[in-house]
Amino acid sequence: MSPTPSRRLLAVADDLSGAAETAAGLESRTTRSRVVLVGDSAAPRHPGEATVLDLDSRHLPAAEAAEAVRAALALPPPGDPLVLKKIDSLLRGNVAAEVAALAAGGAGVVVAPALPAAGRAVRAGVVHLGTTPLHHSDAWRAEPVPPPPSVAAALGPARTALVPLSAVRDSRRTLLTALRTALAEGRVAVCDAETDADLDAIVEAALADGPGTRLVGSGGLAAALGRHLSGGEPPQDDAPPPAVPRPLLVVVGTAEPSAAEQIRRLAADGAAVLRLPVETLCADGQVAPIAPIAPPPLSADGVTVLTPASTRAPVSPRRLVHGLARAVAAAVARHDGSVDLVLTGGETARRVLDALGVTELHPVGQVHHGAVHLRTPDGRSVVTRPGSFGDADSLRQIVHALRPHPTQRKVRP
Repeated sequence: MSPTPSRRLLAVADDLSGAAETAAGLESRTTRSRVVLVGDSAAPRHPGEATVLDLDSRHLPAAEAAEAVRAALALPPPGDPLVLKKIDSLLRGNVAAEVAALAAGGAGVVVAPALPAAGRAVRAGVVHLGTTPLHHSDAWRAEPVPPPPSVAAALGPARTALVPLSAVRDSRRTLLTALRTALAEGRVAVCDAETDADLDAIVEAALADGPGTRLVGSGGLAAALGRHLSGGEPPQDDAPPPAVPRPLLVVVGTAEPSAAEQIRRLAADGAAVLRLPVETLCADGQVAPIAPIAPPPLSADGVTVLTPASTRAPVSPRRLVHGLARAVAAAVARHDGSVDLVLTGGETARRVLDALGVTELHPVGQVHHGAVHLRTPDGRSVVTRPGSFGDADSLRQIVHALRPHPTQRKVRP
C-alpha cells in the first residue's frame, strides 16, 4: 500500500533528531518526506508525501506533551491519516502520555520500539541493549528517574498485551490474530522484535486491515514502514555537495562521554575547536554569549566545532542548550554567506534551528545510522544525530560526507 491524496501519512516525534531519523526511514523513490518544525506548515504539499512533525515534547510536562499529540492529529487537511508516533528506543520522554493521546477514541495502537541497527531489541516486553536489559544498564544516567523495567511499565496505566517474538516470527496469520485480539480487547499491542525482518512483519500485519491502526516505535519501525510503503524501493540517491565551498559548523551539545573523543579526532584533523564557557552560555539575557569570546572567522573551506567547556559546577541543561543556540546564531550571523551545520543531540538541534529561523527540512540520506543529512529550503546542509549515537569516528564520517573533495574540506576521511 502507499499513501494517497485522501490518506496522508503523518509521523510525529518528540525531538528533532528523532524526526530526522523518521523522515530518512520513510523517504524512498515512491514516498517523499519532509520534516516540519511548525505545525501550521504540516499540510502535505504533494500526493503521498509523508509529513514528519517535530513536537519538541521530550521535556514538556506530560499533559502538555499529550496535548501536542492531539493537536498534531487535528491538523488539516481533515481525514483519517496513517499515523506513526516515533518514540525513543530507550523509552525516554513522555511515552505514556503521548501513546494515551494516540489511543483516545478507541484507536488501535501497536508499539514496537526495537532498533536493530543500534543493537536494541525487545525481548519478553523488555528493551535490551545487546544482552543487557535497559533497567540494568546506565543508558538513563542523565535522567532524573530510573528507567522503566518494561515497555508496558513505560506505558503507565495503559492496558497492554504482549506479542512475543514467537508470534512475530510465526505465520502471518498467527501474528495478525495476536494483533487483532489485543486491539479488539482495547489493549495496546506491545511487540517483541530483534531484527528488521521482525519489524517488517509487524508493520505488514498491523496495516493488513487498513491504515487505521496507529504505529508507535523507534527509527527502526519508521524504516520498516518506509520499506512497506515503497515496496522495497531504495531511497533517493544523496544530493551532490554544494558547488561553492562554505563553512561547516559542528555543534556538539550532548553530554555523552563519547563526544570528547569525537571532537579530539576532528581537532587532530585540523578543525578549529571553540570551547564556550558554561557560565557565559547559561547567563540570562538576549546578548549572544559568544560575543566576548571573539571566535575565529568561519572560513569557506574550514570546519569549526562549538561545544561547551567542561565544568564540575551544576548546570541547567535547558539554559545551556539555549545559550549554545544563541552562540551558533551569532557565529552564523557574522559570516557573509551560507553555513552548513552538524548538530548533535535532538534538543540542541531544535534550539539551534529555532534560533536560525529554520522551520522545514528535507531528507537527503543517512551518513551512518541516526546521522541524517537534510537540506533547508534554501539549500544549506544540516546533519542531525542523537547524542548517544555514533562511534569515535562519527563526526569524522559526517564531515567527510559533507566535504568529500579535498578543495572543500580540511579534515581527512
